[in-house]
Amino acid sequence: MNSSQNATAPPADLVISPNVAYMAAELVIAALSTVGNLLVCLAVGLNRKLHTVTNYFLVSLAVADICVGGLAIPCAIMTDMGIPRHNLYLCLLMLSVLIMLTQSSIFSLLAVAVERYLAIFLPFRYPSLMTPRNAVLVILVTWVLAFLIGLVPLMGWYKTPPDSGYCFFVFVVDMTYMVYFNFFACVLAPLVVMFLIYAQIFLTVKRQVRRIAASELGGGGEENAARRAAKMRREMKTATSLFLVLFLFTVCWIPLHIINCFLLLCPTCHVPLPLLLTAIILSHANSAVNPFLYAYKMKAFRSSFKAIFLCCRVSVEQDDTADEGGTTKHRS
Repeated sequence: MNSSQNATAPPADLVISPNVAYMAAELVIAALSTVGNLLVCLAVGLNRKLHTVTNYFLVSLAVADICVGGLAIPCAIMTDMGIPRHNLYLCLLMLSVLIMLTQSSIFSLLAVAVERYLAIFLPFRYPSLMTPRNAVLVILVTWVLAFLIGLVPLMGWYKTPPDSGYCFFVFVVDMTYMVYFNFFACVLAPLVVMFLIYAQIFLTVKRQVRRIAASELGGGGEENAARRAAKMRREMKTATSLFLVLFLFTVCWIPLHIINCFLLLCPTCHVPLPLLLTAIILSHANSAVNPFLYAYKMKAFRSSFKAIFLCCRVSVEQDDTADEGGTTKHRS
């Protein structure tokens, strides 16, 4: 996406001046996203307490965010200046990179939601269903699907570029693709499914906690009931942390998609440039926020980050079960 989305086609001899404030913000986000998510990958790699199926999907999400910082944002800055010029397919490829990575993030979030659903609703079948091997297969499938979805414009669903040859998002990418195919089918539908999954998880866990509390009052198997209640509370805490990742993704990306809908349905309407730039920066900023969220909400990640910063070997004996409870661990 770039800041020239609601402009008219520029003349062929127009010189595009860069928006310095926008570029500076993007570069800061790129640096935070790359460093923060590299830290996430390093933490999972070093700390065997973090070798869980859930965290494998979070690593896939982190890899997508690293690529946003290291690849997609530089491409966005270049296309904001109309570069590359007179090279349609390279232009489409650069504009498609962020679409691919966004789709990979959505699929990773969906995989996390389904994994948590299976852990709670099919606890006895979960160990055989969610093995590390199956997790890797799911991750590979999600990346292939994201790659294909992002490449759709290159397959012919694009607009004829203006004579100026500038690589501006709105002049090259068809908004019907962005709204009807990308947003409605590939973004909004999975988001709705994920919100429904988490709603079902929260309702079920709360119901089970109440049932366990009632059995404790009845005096039946108090020790076992207390253990089950603690497990359910850990499941709730884990699901809440993961739901926050989904919620932040939605908050960051929905405004830009709403603007795209507005541009498609009202092509003559004017979108204020500051509003558009804010929505673009907000969408990219989502790639930088997850490491902060993990550090704030998940003790295992927080202690691993501290150990990495202190150049210490991550302790595998540290008891992080209370904070990462409910996440079935598979050793790789």
